[in-house]
Amino acid sequence: MATFNIDLAQFQMFLLVFIRVGAIMMTAPILGRKNIPVVFKAGLAVSVSIILLPILKLEPFPYFSEAIPFSIGIASEIMLGIIIGLSVNIIFAGIQLAGQLTGYQMGFAIANVMDPLTGRQSSIFAGLLNIVALLLFLVFNAHHWFLRSLAESFKLVPLFTFQISGSLAENFIRIGTNMFIVAIKVAAPVMAALLLTSVALGIVARTVPRMNIFLVAMPLKIVLGIMFISFSLPYLASFLKYTFNGIGNSMNLLLRAM
Repeated sequence: MATFNIDLAQFQMFLLVFIRVGAIMMTAPILGRKNIPVVFKAGLAVSVSIILLPILKLEPFPYFSEAIPFSIGIASEIMLGIIIGLSVNIIFAGIQLAGQLTGYQMGFAIANVMDPLTGRQSSIFAGLLNIVALLLFLVFNAHHWFLRSLAESFKLVPLFTFQISGSLAENFIRIGTNMFIVAIKVAAPVMAALLLTSVALGIVARTVPRMNIFLVAMPLKIVLGIMFISFSLPYLASFLKYTFNGIGNSMNLLLRAM
């Protein structure tokens, strides 16, 4: 009769690795979407944990027989994984914000649609820019930086060593402010063009009072907005490539602050 001898300390180590990887997978830019089944995420997290455990060569720790210290370790691993996932997802939140601003300026504030990636109502251009950013994220191999940071997190922040410090909060706030910087840079060409269009239409309304300026402004802004979005797509690709290449440095600084 076959018997299995399972080292409980080794099993606890695998469980903590799985929880960190799973928390990162649940908040990652692509895998964290609601349209991806939870079973697939859990299976992928288990597979990645099985692959990482012999590669990382983690230092063994004694078996925790009490539930409270082990529960604290689980909570810290969940928090660490969420912080890592959200720090990358903030870039895509900035791109979605740029799409929202662009849609409002073009007059699409009442034309929101259900976004299948987030499960919420959003502007048409927010969904468009988000899909473009996700495709460029894969084309530029930025997910390799993300997977590398996942493996490096166990070296820079070993199990049961996660601590919330002032430098961690400072770095996370700096990454959070980057969301608004990305949104302004992505939406700047369209917003500037539509602002000049509004000024020009205001001058026309003052010089030609009989013209129905509202009837002219809406289709004109839509056409100009689509034109400038098309013109800015090549520059958007180069900007996102530069932004995605900085993920590795941002993640490294964030992990060293933990």
